Order: sequence, then structure tokens, then C-alpha cells
Amino acid sequence: MQLPPPRGPITARLFEALARPPHAFSPPPPSFAGPPLDDEDLQLALFTCYELHYHGFAQVDDGWEWNPSLLELRALLERRFEHGLAAVVPRPSAVPPSQLRRALNELVAAEDDGPPLATFMRQQADIGQFREFVIHRSIYHLKEADPHTWAIPRLQGRAKASLVEIQADEYGGGRPERMHSELFRATMRGLGLDDSYGAYLGEVPAVTLAIGNAMSLFGLHRRYRGAVLGHLAAFEMTSSLPNAKYSQGLRRLGCDAAVRRFYDEHVQADAVHEQIALNDMCGSFAAAHPALTGDILYGAACALTLDRLFASHVMDRWRSGSTSLRETGLVAGMP
Repeated sequence: MQLPPPRGPITARLFEALARPPHAFSPPPPSFAGPPLDDEDLQLALFTCYELHYHGFAQVDDGWEWNPSLLELRALLERRFEHGLAAVVPRPSAVPPSQLRRALNELVAAEDDGPPLATFMRQQADIGQFREFVIHRSIYHLKEADPHTWAIPRLQGRAKASLVEIQADEYGGGRPERMHSELFRATMRGLGLDDSYGAYLGEVPAVTLAIGNAMSLFGLHRRYRGAVLGHLAAFEMTSSLPNAKYSQGLRRLGCDAAVRRFYDEHVQADAVHEQIALNDMCGSFAAAHPALTGDILYGAACALTLDRLFASHVMDRWRSGSTSLRETGLVAGMP
């Protein structure tokens, strides 16, 4: 993956430093543009810092991953991002472990009146809109499951075993061709898109990056181990029905089974994962750490809120007749 063009003074300074061998540098002074979740410069800078823990960038020395100057900047960006999340996601109160399942179900049920993106994709989206949607989702789906996997060594007992069970399915049960990230690559190729990792990083807006940044924030910090479990639980609880609609939309547009397979796989797998996540993973963790049930609910609330904000962004742009991506016109790799 290549570094994308900078989006402001923070990414300009960061990318300038990353182009050189690891060294001590002064983080740029805070210069934030508007609400954190809409701040293109902030979200891209934070995503770049986190990406050094994943696949990295072709022109960036791997030694930057734990560089103290880089970590100092990342901490500054994280604080701003955390404040932004807190501003739009009220922190749920802790509940007794026995009530956690009901509380999670109530959080999910409260989002039912959100923007009907999945229904639009099934009934009305044209092939260009589907390509845009897939480009947005590629930022996460090409490394699907990786952010939540950071939590495995921070758990014990049944909660740990349950997370491993879910993640093993995400990684194809030991079969590379069945990894969900590989299934998504097939979807991208079938839609005429570039399936290389991070190919569209420069095209997606702040809200799309914020979805990935929340996962990395929760996964990389032990203090958020409850939140990352709640985040994953919300993902699994809200996956099956939308993915069925995405598959139906692609079928309506004449796409074959290989293009739809990623979504069809999630209809069945995530229905099972939902029960594992609710009862075995979150339930066991809550029983062992009753003081952290509020964190579990907060992680779930963040996942739901960010997805709603993303859907609102996409639908608002499409209703106005414009692209939901940052670039106007055709995106590289789209016919």
C-alpha cells in the first residue's frame, strides 16, 4: 500500500517524516478542522499510525511502528478521536452481567430506524453505487477480523476460546481461499475494482476511516478490551440481514455467485457468531469482569453509531446525485 495524498497539515507533516528513516520528530501542533469524526486530516493521520501495526506502507520503514515520536503523535490524535466518539455516543451505564444480553439487544433494536442503506442496495442501487459501497467497505474487509484479534491475548477462559472460535471462521478455518478477506477480494474483482490492499485509501472520506479507527483503538489498548468485545458483538448482531440484502441486490444486477459469495457467507456464519458473541464471549467476560459491562455496551454503541453515520453520509450524497467518495468522477479500477 502506498501513502495517499495528505489532507491537511497533520498528514503533510506525518507523511514527510515517514518518507525518511525512523527519527525523532516534533509532532505538528494541534490544528483540528471541525468535529473529530468529520476531520479528514485527523482520521487519515490516525489511520496511518494504526496501519503501521498491520500491513504498513511500501515506502515506510517498518522501524516507524514503535518510534516514540510517532507514538506521541498517535496519542494526541487518539485523545481527539476519543473525545469525538464520546460527543456522539453517550456511554451506557453498567448493568449486572445477567442483564447484558438484554441491554445489547436493546441497543441494536434502537438502531432499526436508521438510514435504510441495505434496503436501498437490495432494491434500487445501480452498479456504480454498489462499486462505491464496496470501495468504502474494502478499507476494513480486506483485513477483516484483524482489529478484533488483538483482544485474544487479553482474555482468559471461555471468553478467549469463544473469540478464537469466531475468528477462526473469519480466517477461513485454515483454508486461505475461504478467508473472508479473500472472499471480499473476489467481490471486488467481479465488480471491476482493484482488489489490492488499501488501493482506495485516498478515495474514502473521514467517516469511513473512523469506522476502522474505532476498531483499532479498541483492539490495540488493553483498557478497551471490554469495548472491543462489545464492538464485535454488535457487528455480528447486525450482519446477517443486511448481507442478505446486499446479495439480493447484486443478484438483481446480474452478478454471479462468486461476486455474491462474501455476503452469502455472512448470512449464515454471522447468525451463529451472534450467539457465540452474546452468550459465550461477552457473557463470560462480563461474569468475570462485572465492572466492565458498561465498556462492552459502549463498544457496541460506537459500532452502531458509526455505521449509522456512514449510512447517512452515503445516502445523503446519493440522494443529492453526487458520489459518496472523496473524488468526483470515476475511481481508478472502475469501468
